[in-house]
Amino acid sequence: MPWCDIPAMELHLAEISKAVDPGAHAVVIVDQAGWHMSAKLTIPDNITLLPLPPRSPELNPVENIWQFMRENWLSNRIFQSYEDIVALCCEAWNKLIERPWKIISIGMREWAHGF
Repeated sequence: MPWCDIPAMELHLAEISKAVDPGAHAVVIVDQAGWHMSAKLTIPDNITLLPLPPRSPELNPVENIWQFMRENWLSNRIFQSYEDIVALCCEAWNKLIERPWKIISIGMREWAHGF
């Protein structure tokens, strides 16, 4: 999506909501971006948003995912157009999801999983 805004977040949450098993509930960890925390945001009934404290990127594993993608597939590139950016980002994302073990290792937090 070309925008980070409330309608884009609502579409994102709707997609997550569809993947939640019937009778289950999902917790989605978000940073405090305005479109994540807006009172205008419609949140599906089977999702709860859990905001991270402000200015704490070290708590947000997705920051490490973006860093890995930039370092391995998206850096030192010249993008010719918006479509080129989208295509290369999709290509990088597809490479990443083919490596679930990498996602697990990047997102693992000893303090959260070591108990």
